[in-house]
Amino acid sequence: MSTQQSFVPSFKLRVALVWGTLLAGFLLFVSSFQLQFSFVWDKLPSLLGFELAPDGFVQGVPLTLLLCLASMVISLILGLLSALGRMSSSACAFGIATFYTSFFRGTPLLLQVLLIYLGLPQLGPVPAAIPSGITALSLCYGAYLSEIFRSAILSVDRGQWEAAMALGLSRRHIFSKIIMPQAMKVAIPPVGAMFISMLKDSSLVSVMGLWEIMFLAQSYGRSSYRYMEMLITAAVIYWILSIVLEVFQARLEARYHKSAR
Repeated sequence: MSTQQSFVPSFKLRVALVWGTLLAGFLLFVSSFQLQFSFVWDKLPSLLGFELAPDGFVQGVPLTLLLCLASMVISLILGLLSALGRMSSSACAFGIATFYTSFFRGTPLLLQVLLIYLGLPQLGPVPAAIPSGITALSLCYGAYLSEIFRSAILSVDRGQWEAAMALGLSRRHIFSKIIMPQAMKVAIPPVGAMFISMLKDSSLVSVMGLWEIMFLAQSYGRSSYRYMEMLITAAVIYWILSIVLEVFQARLEARYHKSAR
């Protein structure tokens, strides 16, 4: 039996074979469109951000990453504050947190982008496109992260609060040193999924004329009637960026589980 098992490929190898087969099928499907790869190579430097936009600012992948990274930081803060507000005994904090999460989870992200970018000028302020995109992404995903953080915090056994308070520890110390490290183990997988979703939803800010990946792909495809080349290229770029986030998420999960052991 042991001799036979030695010839059985490992699980990772079998997974790699499955991925290779599916990838080959995907490439075969793409090749059926008779794409002009010379056109893709000509526009790829702009999509990857190796060339600056006409106004001298970054475009393509760097601009998409700028929007996402800034929105990730702000949405994490908003999500944690909102989660604490929803668990607060203060009627004011609870009311603000629940109203915020209800509105931004109950309306489409594209509508929120347009309300901020096109609606606010009717009230006086005229926000720029990049701050508008970051604001919309942060507010929307902060509302979703609120529920993730709330459920992760509640998953920590209440007895740990009581034991720590019996030792005379302050509530802030208990929360930062005991509760949050355990809650993070629960929160990391769904938070990572939210950030991958945010990366893809950042394409919606293309309606504001930002020269990010989707805007460039649509513009180049429209000007040359080569939509499939540009859209497939944009899809592959988003896919690669998502894989990078998945790898980072897996390493972060492994680190927290290792520290727990």
